[in-house]
Amino acid sequence: MQAVREASGECPLPKKKKGPLHTVETVGLDVLEDMLSFYVRSINIALSHDLDDRLEGLDVARGTGKVTTLLLVDSHPGIRPSVIAQLIMRDRSAMGRLVDQMVEHDLMTREAAADDGRAQELHITEKGAALARKVRKIATKQSSDFFAGVPEEDQKRLLDILRRVYRRTVGLGQ
Repeated sequence: MQAVREASGECPLPKKKKGPLHTVETVGLDVLEDMLSFYVRSINIALSHDLDDRLEGLDVARGTGKVTTLLLVDSHPGIRPSVIAQLIMRDRSAMGRLVDQMVEHDLMTREAAADDGRAQELHITEKGAALARKVRKIATKQSSDFFAGVPEEDQKRLLDILRRVYRRTVGLGQ
């Protein structure tokens, strides 16, 4: 058919390429190319997968909020779940489930607050404190390794920008 088309002077049909039409290298990101939110979400996914891999087998692996909750309870004895919930942007029911899970794993305890018996205060257990020490080392190394290809000055600028956005988002101001 192709030879007949060429002999009659008609334009030949384009030849089909072998292999995929679109590849990762050739696809543009459309409007996402210039959107900070796209890159923040994408990097967050990669960071989370990397950290989960490094935390594999520990009680805080696979899930968001566990590491932050563990570290905040360890460094702020008596902290209330409502404070942590605001800092990790969780609603009360999600925070309650997270605390329940961590109490069940003997990482922390909860007690009634002295000034308000309806409020809870969280305290780290020995097991939780040992895990917090281990997690601090893992998380610090993971962050350092993940961003190793970014010059230190750029990391500092990025951290400053993201810290300001985070503080504004959780209601802490600039």
